[in-house]
Amino acid sequence: MGTPKKQILLNAFNMNCVGHINHGLWAHPRDRSGEYNTLGYWTGLARTLERGLFDGLFIADIVGVYDVYQANVDVTLRESIQLPVNDPIVLVSAMAAVTQGLGFGVTVNLTYEQPYLLARRFSTLDHLTGGRIGWNVVTGYLDSAARAMGLTQQLPHDERYDRADEYLEVLYKLWEGSWEAEAVRRDKAERTFTEPGRVHRVAHHGRYFDVEGYHLTEPSPQRTPVLFQAGSSGRGQQFAARHAECVFISPTTQEMARQTVQTLREQLVRAGRRPDDIKVFAGTTVVPGRTAAEAREKYADYRAYASNEAGLAHFAASTGIDFARYDLDEPVDYGSTNAIQSASRAAQQQGWTRRKLLELMAFGGRYPAIVGDPQQVADELQSWMDETGIDGFNLTRTVVPESYEDFVDLVVPELQSRGLYKTAYADGTLRSRLFGVGDLLPERHAAQAFRRLSGAAGGGAPVIAAVSYTHLTLPTTPYV
Repeated sequence: MGTPKKQILLNAFNMNCVGHINHGLWAHPRDRSGEYNTLGYWTGLARTLERGLFDGLFIADIVGVYDVYQANVDVTLRESIQLPVNDPIVLVSAMAAVTQGLGFGVTVNLTYEQPYLLARRFSTLDHLTGGRIGWNVVTGYLDSAARAMGLTQQLPHDERYDRADEYLEVLYKLWEGSWEAEAVRRDKAERTFTEPGRVHRVAHHGRYFDVEGYHLTEPSPQRTPVLFQAGSSGRGQQFAARHAECVFISPTTQEMARQTVQTLREQLVRAGRRPDDIKVFAGTTVVPGRTAAEAREKYADYRAYASNEAGLAHFAASTGIDFARYDLDEPVDYGSTNAIQSASRAAQQQGWTRRKLLELMAFGGRYPAIVGDPQQVADELQSWMDETGIDGFNLTRTVVPESYEDFVDLVVPELQSRGLYKTAYADGTLRSRLFGVGDLLPERHAAQAFRRLSGAAGGGAPVIAAVSYTHLTLPTTPYV
């Protein structure tokens, strides 16, 4: 018998706003993204994705606004470039209530959230979804966000990750170490809901955080949500190798994807983990049709409404560079910025001018577009899987809801017929479905170090990790 085919993992990539990645398409007559602030919009999307057996809905988010291009928000407001944008996390309960298998990866910027309260929020969602929640960990990159939150400027790029490392330490202590598995008894006869000796006080005193207290939530199905991460800079990859379970990349070519995947997996081994301890998702856009001609016509129709200038304004914020200051063919000084380093590096390596960027963003965004009939789309998706080593895709939206409906109705059956896509959801939590090895983080993950309890605290409850952290202390060897 031959080797079983690697099945494709699929997330829908979305955001609680009108314009997300492929900008300008909100103006298409059939687009309903303007209904983003209604529950029916999101519960309808969740049902469609569940029908298509999507692994998850990956919800992006930003804090701040895109004000780099032309040094104002005029284009951002006119084209609704992720503005207005609503809170993503409050959507999950409603969508979870109308689905059984769909997972949810929610972006939350840890720079502007306190770890003690964020821990409770994700534990609550893990309970309410039956273990279907994930967290896309981001540190932020917008100066406008820092100013809005009362800071004079952002922390430097690499220091944002240093702070994030310690932030995750605090969360691991709360999620993994504060409550033992058998702490909750629910014993009415003995009038003991929770056994006091099995709940432990966290005492963390570090460079960035001082936290003393008990996690407010009893252990949820996954304890720690599935950890997503999207940074591709050198420091970002180090962070991913230590913490991430799913990594989102945005390559424009298969070779870029292959190199990124190879580097990530090498970093994992150096961090004491296995190369397959992460699932890598590549961002892509698909425009399918029943025939190739129909797909091309649809793509041309969509492109007529797309805004490449809006795409450029979005990219300006990602890189921290105001491309409006450059003539069309003038060399761009990418230099060193405090925004998304991987975006600047890719543009610099390619020598992208303003004219080239506008050409690349003819569809309103910079992700590669796959256009064709179901067989052609499946061929291309399979090629990306085979040639790059990725595990799946974050599928962006174009005209909604039809872009996801078309993919579910046309492409999913073709992938299933090739054995490249599941025909039913597996049982268990999101982590179990993605990795097939249980609901909790594996022993070799850094979080496991914080399940080790020692010492004693008042009230007979032991204290976990009551030490002073003056630098990064996460182990770099496997946990056994």
